[in-house]
Amino acid sequence: MLNYKRYRKNPVVDYPEREWPGKEIEKAPIWCSVDLRDGNQALIDPMIVSEKIEFFNYLVKLGFKEIEVGFPAASQIEFDFLRQLIDRRLIPDDVVVQVLTQCREELVARTFESIAGCKQAIVHIYNSTSTLQRDVVFNMNREQITNIAVEGTRMVKKCAADFPGKIILEYSPESFTGTELDYALEICTAVQEEWGPTKEDPMIINLPSTVEMNTPNVYADQIEWMNKHFKNRESIILSVHPHNDRGTGVASAELAMLAGAERVEGTLFGNGERTGNVDIMNLAYNMFSQGVDPKLAIEHVNESIEIYERCCKIPIHPRHPYAGKLVFTAFSGSHQDAINKGVKALKERGSQIWQVPYLPIDPSDIGREYEPIVRINSQSGKGGVAFIMDTYFGFKLPKGMHKEFANVIQKISEQQGEVSPDQIMDKFREEYLAQKEPIHFRKLRVDDLSGETESEFDTRVTIVYTDHGEEKTFEAVGNGPIDAAKRGLQEELDIDIKILDYEEHALQSGSNSQAAAYIHLLDVESGQVTYGVGVSSNITRASVRAIFSAVNRMGLGEKNGK
Repeated sequence: MLNYKRYRKNPVVDYPEREWPGKEIEKAPIWCSVDLRDGNQALIDPMIVSEKIEFFNYLVKLGFKEIEVGFPAASQIEFDFLRQLIDRRLIPDDVVVQVLTQCREELVARTFESIAGCKQAIVHIYNSTSTLQRDVVFNMNREQITNIAVEGTRMVKKCAADFPGKIILEYSPESFTGTELDYALEICTAVQEEWGPTKEDPMIINLPSTVEMNTPNVYADQIEWMNKHFKNRESIILSVHPHNDRGTGVASAELAMLAGAERVEGTLFGNGERTGNVDIMNLAYNMFSQGVDPKLAIEHVNESIEIYERCCKIPIHPRHPYAGKLVFTAFSGSHQDAINKGVKALKERGSQIWQVPYLPIDPSDIGREYEPIVRINSQSGKGGVAFIMDTYFGFKLPKGMHKEFANVIQKISEQQGEVSPDQIMDKFREEYLAQKEPIHFRKLRVDDLSGETESEFDTRVTIVYTDHGEEKTFEAVGNGPIDAAKRGLQEELDIDIKILDYEEHALQSGSNSQAAAYIHLLDVESGQVTYGVGVSSNITRASVRAIFSAVNRMGLGEKNGK
């Protein structure tokens, strides 16, 4: 039996005056990428300096204004990387680099050595404050833990006084989610008082969900409580750094923003220790999908994926929101049908607002394509196959034909799994366009009989065709070329057929345009019905080809064959 009794619930916040549930996200936070520090330290094969520089440049291109570049006092490669950024002047004037350090004098000194020549930097200090770590890791009481934070702040303040550039202090009570709220406030206030921030020159207090310990609403309660109890609140930029241990890092960040967080630290696609950091791309695209400007240049997600996967050596999950290969696909037949109808309605209405079932955003807005939206497998329905034929190849199948052709594709998918668009088109050619045996339409002449005779018919056709390879010709009259061709075939083949429906459309525009014609044909004797399809630059020829296609598909050309 699962030994669930080993575990106990983490405490929640008794905070009935919460206000965040009634709020909405209306603007983007200050984004801080920690890909090059928190993300990089969790890679099996960490980035080398050249990869870090490429990644840094890409983060700048995306629009990040704050980038944590590493722990330079703890690693020579991170120190050298930061020195290259500074010495090669790769840091734009509007971008602030952030460096992490523990509250130890030699590490703080080495950190300031690493940022020498930098116009501005965020120095990020931290120490763990949770009840568990105070007990089993540090064996210290509250006062001792607070002294570490205050002494660290004093060290940074001393070094900052001699630094020619601007220093912004960031303090994180690590393991904030496992820290009593009154003590979290106490230690943050002690750091705040030691540093002396102002409204004009604020500091950053970062409240990390270092380990996600409860549901996102509890984190929001903790953030709002802190937000409302800080002294001199205008002198603080309230930041969050959510992890994803419970799989709700994105939700935790969003609710924290409702609760007052102004800044979010995370990584592009959620890489980081254990289950990772909050996924900034996911958060940003969520805002975008609600009509909120995420303040990041995320129009080309495929480019982001390529750089991320190459530098981090971690693949993006195929079901990753927005970036996954399969997230803009639909295998379910009902989903495919709804997408098809939604896209069609959008085009017909000329709406500027995106509203398509099952697609929260237009894939093309983030550099994805329409082609992957519908994928065909054994679970797909008639709507999906029709969508592929229309979207990829321009064939707008009549509604009655959807099921007929889908049944053909269903048999293939049951044998092999997913069926590609090219396979679908190949089968369409085989089933309809290439149906040229035993009777094969060759030539057509149409004569207008209007006013020439008193006959009830106004059109005469002369059709040359082959029957089992033997060339034959017939003439027939009717009300229009299609009716005449049908009557002539009835007489030639001694069959009784009826045209139930006829549709046509242009396949492409321009001087080389072609037309597609669809004939729904009934064999009166057997009751069998089927569709035929013809394509030609001349719509009349396309229609006659469609009749021949349907006759061959029903086997009627064999009745008087050799």
